[in-house]
Amino acid sequence: MSEAHAERLFELADLILAVGRLIYASKEFPAESWTPLESAVMRFIDRSPGTTAGAAAEATRLISSNFSRAVRGLEKKGMVRREVDQHDARRVRLYPTARAHDNLKRLHDVWSRLLDGIVSDPNEIEAVSSTLRRIETELLARARHGAGRVE
Repeated sequence: MSEAHAERLFELADLILAVGRLIYASKEFPAESWTPLESAVMRFIDRSPGTTAGAAAEATRLISSNFSRAVRGLEKKGMVRREVDQHDARRVRLYPTARAHDNLKRLHDVWSRLLDGIVSDPNEIEAVSSTLRRIETELLARARHGAGRVE
């Protein structure tokens, strides 16, 4: 990889982190605050209701103690509920609650308003979203094939 290409990739990663921090730190969000770890776990559970704890921990790349702490925090806040698997009592499934859905709706509204007017062209929004989805998918695939979990 050339130094110029490495520099562009570094800048891309740096910008993704900076924009994510600015969005996350938006003071407009009226719902209960979540830690970054809880946010990662909640995002996965929202997108994969009924997931197992193991699958969610793997997908979020969290070590089991950090994952368990995040789930307990989300349960205390009324965002996640656990159910014993109907087919295997040793397995627990995780589901978002109605309260989590309400918070997600508020978050949707706040973040949409926050970004409104910054990027207006639907094609540009789709191109950026598509690229970020591809980056996320590839990073998860690479992590599964060799990288450790987040401490």
